[in-house]
Amino acid sequence: MPEDDKRIQTGVRGVDELIGGGLFEDTLTLVTGTTGTGKTIFSTQFIYEGAKKGEPGVYVSFEEPPENIKAHALKFGWDFSKLEKEGKVVFVRYDPYHIEDVYELIESNIKKVGAKRVVIDSISALGLYVRDVPELRRMIFNISLLLRKLKCTSILISEILPLQKSLSRFGVEEFVTDGVIVLYYLRSDSQYSRSLTVWKMRGTEHSQKLHPYKIDKGGVVVYPKEEAFVKM
Repeated sequence: MPEDDKRIQTGVRGVDELIGGGLFEDTLTLVTGTTGTGKTIFSTQFIYEGAKKGEPGVYVSFEEPPENIKAHALKFGWDFSKLEKEGKVVFVRYDPYHIEDVYELIESNIKKVGAKRVVIDSISALGLYVRDVPELRRMIFNISLLLRKLKCTSILISEILPLQKSLSRFGVEEFVTDGVIVLYYLRSDSQYSRSLTVWKMRGTEHSQKLHPYKIDKGGVVVYPKEEAFVKM
């Protein structure tokens, strides 16, 4: 952990209360879950709220076109156009045909805006282009080293397949990150509900319970004082 233990508030309502006040500066957090859990919304919220406070951000997409991400963000009142014009945020679409340029792409855009926050969306999509698992794991590890070197507080998004027991698609993401936040969308009696748990968060006390959350017009809202009861 950084010597001064400076915290970065996520901007996602209710999350910071679960992790001692925020993420440690210059650390890497895995946000993982099945399809439909709101991982991209969570991460977009993290970038938007940071940029509003003067912490520039870079959003790197390996799959979804940035225009789609920004259009969806407008539904929650997050208008990135002004922030982009002010040089506080940059959205980058990764070109899978230039796999060797991925590190330069990330680094150049971080330096371009002096980014303090970075989102990589998603490591799972990167696996569509890098089929060799050892090589993919090496890339994930190198991306994590790069983000730390550039002193960014970052989120890596990964997807869990239905019925999958591990926390990430490739089984390495949770080991190269400082924290792991898992989003669930599971059945509770006759209906489905969303819940979140902090699987790990190095250097700080954190909740070990399962907490309900919802996605409303303002984005992701976690209820830190409530517990979720679902069939895992």
